Order: sequence, then structure tokens, then C-alpha cells
Amino acid sequence: MATGTTKRVRLTPQARRAQLIALGVDLLAHRRLDELSVELIAKTAGISRGLLFHYFSSKQEFHVEVAKAAAEEMIRRTAPDPSRSPVDALRAALTSFVDYVEENPDNYKSLVRGAVSGDAEMRAIFDATRNTMAQRIVEVVGAQGLDVGPRVRLAIQGWVAYVEECVVRWIDTGTVTRDELLDMLTKSLPAVALSATDGEIGTLVSILTADQAIGAR
Repeated sequence: MATGTTKRVRLTPQARRAQLIALGVDLLAHRRLDELSVELIAKTAGISRGLLFHYFSSKQEFHVEVAKAAAEEMIRRTAPDPSRSPVDALRAALTSFVDYVEENPDNYKSLVRGAVSGDAEMRAIFDATRNTMAQRIVEVVGAQGLDVGPRVRLAIQGWVAYVEECVVRWIDTGTVTRDELLDMLTKSLPAVALSATDGEIGTLVSILTADQAIGAR
């Protein structure tokens, strides 16, 4: 006979820790990282304030783990499709990135602000995220037969920073349409890569425009 009560499932410490981190990531959609107070997390999770420190040594550790999980989610959602042409793969990855930042503006801004705050751990998370995004572009280009040299790689890393700044400012101001933003970002990669050697940039442009002219997108 049913008793009308629900048996509570006892989570392992690892599972509870992961649950709290996921909750922090969810809350970041509409809050900055520095607004995730111990009191807010405890209240939302239905636990005591002191119990949070059973799973995390400090508020700083909790914030770092939340930022790391948020960065991993963004990387997962913005992965390029290797089966598509270079231009289409680039455009699709940029679209996913814009989608993510639109849906999680405070989340992403927290990562950016954490990176410039002087906190070494937060900076490391942001740098690793940016390096992953840059490496993806390198791989898309390299898969087409181009041996990406140091200057092209450096230009691509700079382009990733340019994309991040443009998207954040677009979220705040909306000065151009979404399609105009995506066109600008897609076309800007070979333009930024002009800092590479003549031979490398010529190959890069030919790869990116092999299927269709970027300017016609």
C-alpha cells in the first residue's frame, strides 16, 4: 500500500558536488558570478549554508568550479561540424557562439570579467577556453591541407579575441543585425590573418573561399 511519501535519494559527495556546480551554472544565466552568494546557493539547493563548505573548501573554489563548468558547456555547444565546408563550419560555429552568449549573457560576461580581475585561476579557465576555440579554427584550416605556421596561428588567436569582444558589445548595444554581425565575423578571419606571411595567407583565403565567396554570405 502506498504511504504517500517519497523516499529521498542519498547522493554521494561527488554527485552532490556536481549537482551544486550545475545549479551554479544554471543561476549564471541571469546573474554574474560574483552574485552567486553562499546564501543564494544554499537556499536554492535546499541545504544549510555550512553544508556547502562540506563540498567546497571556500566560496572561491565553488566559483572557480562553476566557471570551469560553464566554459566546458560553451565549448561543447560551439563545436564546429567537421563534415561541413570551411566557411559553413566557421559560420555555424560562430552562430552557436552567438546563440550561447545571447542565452547566457551574464554567464559569459562573468567569464570575461573573471579573466581580467587578476584572479589566476579564473584567467587560466578563460585562456584555456580561448585556446580551445582558436585550436578549432586551426584544425578546420589545417584539415584542408594548410600547414598553419606560427604567424597564422597567432593571427587566429587574435581573431578569437576580436570575435569575443564584438559579440559582447553587440549583446549590449544591438547596433547591427544578427546577420550583419555573423557576416562581419565570418569575413574577418582572412582579413585578420593578413598578418601572416604572403604564402600562408594566400592559401588561407583560397581555402576559406573554395566553395563560395565569403563576401556573398
